[in-house]
Amino acid sequence: MDRIALFEDAQAQDFTPLSLLRPVFELRCGHFSTRERVQETIGLTDWGVFLRPVLQETYAEAHPDAHVNDEAWLRAGPTVFVNGRWLGDPRSLPTSAAPDVVGVVEDQVAWLWVDPDEAVLIDPHHAEEGVLQIAATRRPLPAGGALLRYPWDLIHHNAAQLERDFHLRPAAAPPCDPGPQVALQGDRRLMHIDPRAMLDPFVVIDARGGPVWIEADVRLLPFTRVEGPCFIGAGTQLFRAHVRAGTSLGPVCRIGGEIEESIFHGFSNKYHDGFLGHSYVGEWVNLGALSTSSDLKNDYSAVKVPLAGVPIDSGSPKVGSFLGDHAKAALCSLFNTGSSIGVMTMLLPGGELLPKHIPSFTRLWHGRLEELPQGIEPSLAVARIALNRRGRTLTPAMERLLREVYRQTAAERALALQRARQSDPHSSPVR
Repeated sequence: MDRIALFEDAQAQDFTPLSLLRPVFELRCGHFSTRERVQETIGLTDWGVFLRPVLQETYAEAHPDAHVNDEAWLRAGPTVFVNGRWLGDPRSLPTSAAPDVVGVVEDQVAWLWVDPDEAVLIDPHHAEEGVLQIAATRRPLPAGGALLRYPWDLIHHNAAQLERDFHLRPAAAPPCDPGPQVALQGDRRLMHIDPRAMLDPFVVIDARGGPVWIEADVRLLPFTRVEGPCFIGAGTQLFRAHVRAGTSLGPVCRIGGEIEESIFHGFSNKYHDGFLGHSYVGEWVNLGALSTSSDLKNDYSAVKVPLAGVPIDSGSPKVGSFLGDHAKAALCSLFNTGSSIGVMTMLLPGGELLPKHIPSFTRLWHGRLEELPQGIEPSLAVARIALNRRGRTLTPAMERLLREVYRQTAAERALALQRARQSDPHSSPVR
């Protein structure tokens, strides 16, 4: 199994706003994204991706070793296609001994072996149609795992995936002994603390409910409590935080307050007190002091989430908020149960619950939803500052992607603003 290709299908659009700037196989669940899990487990050296054309340039820039929408590479040898929504064990992927089967989860393709002579059927920019055509000629075989359908599935599967990932990966180095002033509760074999992590006195690591993995250059300040199953990515800092079970914190985050069964993709801040539960936070997000998200309705009924403004029944009573990349929320922002907050939104609360749907590239200004008053330019300037503070650069390719997503989300934005004006007859357009 030398060649793997991850592909997006049509349901990638159902992960908005989290998937607006990245393919679905780069969304985090457990320790990894699907792509990272496959690479970590199998050790890929020759791999490709087939994704939306709008993401092609930025993905190739971020992953120069990947073959991105590369038709010539696809035809150069047999390739295992892996659905980007598949949450499963990469060790179960097929070998050349099983070219006549297709791995399925509830009759949907999870993986498929494709011979070079079949590659002509696959359009690099729209791979799903060709994959389905080839899959129809194969014998279905249960692939195991699950196929994610909506953003909240990442949250609902996270605790179990944290357990699996802990046992799936080998420790890169012997775990450190944090010393007598750090309280370790539970089986030490269920704790991996990288020797380069820094744990201050009066920190509690509790693995009685599941394993805890702490990566290099993590800093846990005094009076922080971490409950497993949990993953804390490299360079993340916790400030008197209570990180409850089922939480994944990506790299270089700044976290305080209470976090429960949530995922931070990476490079995002929730530095101060406040509660966040059953939520997914994208990259370069900043949540002001005392920002809090509801994740349970008073009547315990199933939560509906407005994806691109269309309410979708999650079927679950426990759903928090989904925040797209570069969202900025001022202090005391109160997120409603099942909120969808778009890319590059600016939130200044008016002392009450925020609307459940705030489309990309808008601002919520003292309780009123508005267009960004000067368009996208000031938001791009803020993004440059935020990335520079972490030693990163907003590249021309990423800027072009943000401008294109700004264009693509115009209809959703216009409809949301129209509805907001109809509900507030005293509103006036931004000038």
